[in-house]
Amino acid sequence: MKPWRLQLTKQLVLSFGLQYTMDLYDTQPATYDELAEFHEEDYLNYLSRYVRIASLMHITRRLLIISVSVTPQNYRQSSGENYNFGDDCPVFDDLFKYCQLYTGSTLSAARNLTSGSSDIAINWSGGLHHAFKAQAAGFCYVNDIVLAILELLRVHARVMYIDIDVHHGDGVELAFASSDRVMTLSYHKYDPQGFFPGTGGLHYTGPDSSRNPGSHHSINVPLNDGIDDEQYTTLFRTVTGSVFESFQPTAIVLQCGADSLGGDRLGRFNLNIKAHGECLSFVKSLKVPLLVLGGGGYTARNVARLWTHETSLCVGAQLNDKIPDFVPYRRAFEGAEYGDGLLYPELANIEGKRHRNEHSDEYLNNIVVTIKEHLRYLKGAPSVAMQHTPRDIWGLREQVDREIEEEAEHERHERRRRTKERGIGIRGELYG
Repeated sequence: MKPWRLQLTKQLVLSFGLQYTMDLYDTQPATYDELAEFHEEDYLNYLSRYVRIASLMHITRRLLIISVSVTPQNYRQSSGENYNFGDDCPVFDDLFKYCQLYTGSTLSAARNLTSGSSDIAINWSGGLHHAFKAQAAGFCYVNDIVLAILELLRVHARVMYIDIDVHHGDGVELAFASSDRVMTLSYHKYDPQGFFPGTGGLHYTGPDSSRNPGSHHSINVPLNDGIDDEQYTTLFRTVTGSVFESFQPTAIVLQCGADSLGGDRLGRFNLNIKAHGECLSFVKSLKVPLLVLGGGGYTARNVARLWTHETSLCVGAQLNDKIPDFVPYRRAFEGAEYGDGLLYPELANIEGKRHRNEHSDEYLNNIVVTIKEHLRYLKGAPSVAMQHTPRDIWGLREQVDREIEEEAEHERHERRRRTKERGIGIRGELYG
């Protein structure tokens, strides 16, 4: 998750000249209030304080003045809270600023869609789908996806979230578990005992309650090791098309985590770059406003290859297979073990990590049949036109109307008074 993979992506995008095919924006960091639209204030306060304490510890260690009383661990214990900072969510300098930067970019992209300035908006630094309302998880601290969807909901009646990261999009799914205006669809490796986060089974479609409007609005596609290009793309088109037709979203957020590629250091699929990109192409063909975000991806050179290719798909460009000679850091792509300077190498072969394919036709067909059965529970596309208005709201409106009328009457009285007083001090006023 280090910025190195984003640096490689940027250099590849620039070297292919893709910057001339789209509008580029300097974005502002997300404000505290914007982050608090989803995250609890106590968590945000702790997140910023924790980083300051960690920075203080770094300074004190360099000065060889180590005070036990100011370690982050003791601070966490004394606060009485556990926000899950640790191995999967390490602390580093300017962590809170980092969260503000990537979230601000995602929010800016979402606003470009709601304003109609863009049909497709991209932020490869975003897509941190594991963060919860008051807890960090899986390298994710602030859930920029949830905040972007909330922004889209200001304008769009229904938003569909699609996640093709190798890990389950649990943070986004949970955030909208009670809403029928957001449909979450996640394709991921599923192993409750041995693969993070262990959630997202086929039969989980949200909290099962007749009173919960969000029931049946979470669709999960659990996969095993080694799925190949043809299986994945066929499954994606079939399931995504069915969900789109049933839910009828007016905007889509697509999380393009690159750890679902073959040869990833954490992922266990056998996908190649063009197959992953076919998923984006299919979503683009649905012709609704589209927000494209990054996510996971732990073999940096392949992350850069993928996101450069998918940038080209968004703008309708075709790229040469040979990476330009003048790309900075080109050595990261050279050599037989790194893809021989090609943009589209056979990933599983060059990384030496081809996983055994554990998907039979029967298994994949069962996924499709089960999901189509889940979709039958949707009672048509939800609307947001009419809502119940509490009775006491009318009394409040009457009170406001009276106050407005009283203020208007006072203003009329003041105008009459000023008119009468205009003649004071002129000649003959005492005789009129």
